[in-house]
Amino acid sequence: MSEASRNTPIGQRFRGFLPVVVDVETGGFVAATDALLEIAAVGLVLGEDGLLRRGETWRYHVKPFEGSRMDPASLAVNGIDPWHPLRPAIPEKDALGNIFREVRRWVREEDCTRAILVGHNASFDLGFLNAAVARAGIKRNPFHPFSSFDTATLAGVAYGQTVLSRAAMAAGLDWDTDAAHSAAYDAERTADLFCAVCNQFRPMFESAQSRLSSRAMPPEADHNPLLEPAAEPPGPD
Repeated sequence: MSEASRNTPIGQRFRGFLPVVVDVETGGFVAATDALLEIAAVGLVLGEDGLLRRGETWRYHVKPFEGSRMDPASLAVNGIDPWHPLRPAIPEKDALGNIFREVRRWVREEDCTRAILVGHNASFDLGFLNAAVARAGIKRNPFHPFSSFDTATLAGVAYGQTVLSRAAMAAGLDWDTDAAHSAAYDAERTADLFCAVCNQFRPMFESAQSRLSSRAMPPEADHNPLLEPAAEPPGPD
C-alpha cells in the first residue's frame, strides 16, 4: 500500500481498501446455477468530521443467463418478473462492466488500492458476483476475491440483531417493508447500517490507532499477499 493510501481518510480507515456495498436479487441460492436478476452497489465516503456516510448508488436489472434456474419461491420474495416487457434488463457482462467502471473511478478518487465488498450476509452477494464475473469472462475485478465486511455479523455484535430489517431499526434507521427486496433499497439500508456501526465504533478505532503508533509493526516477512489490498492488475476500465 502506498503512503498516499495510508494518508487519505478512508484509505487509512480500512488499510487501503475502499468499502463498496453490494446487494443482489436472484432466482435462488446457488450462485453457479441460479439467475442474477438485479445488482446494486453503493459507494461510501468518509467526511472531514471522521464520519462514514453513504454515497452514490448504481443499480441494474439483469437478464437471466441462458439456462439459469429461477425458483418461484425466490421470485415471490423479491417480486421480480424476469420477463416483464417493461423491465429494463441488460446482460450480466454489461451490468458488471458498468458497476466496475464506477467502482474503479471511486477507488482512484479516494486514492485507495482495491475495493472490498460490504454486504448483509456478504458471502451470498460475493458468491453471486464472482460467479457472474466467471460466466461473463471478465478478467479484471476491482473487488477483493474473498475478503468482505458482513453487516449481519457486525449488527449482531453491535445491536444483537442479524436480520437486515431488525438490525436497521435497532440502529435507529427507517425501514420500508414495501421497498425491501429491491437491490438498490437493500444496498442503501445496508450501507447506512455499516456506516452506523463504523461511526459508533470510531472511538475504538482511534484507540487502536494510538496503540499501534506506539508499537513496532511486524517485520515485512510476515506480509501475506493474499490478505493485503493489492492493486488490481492494470488494464482498460
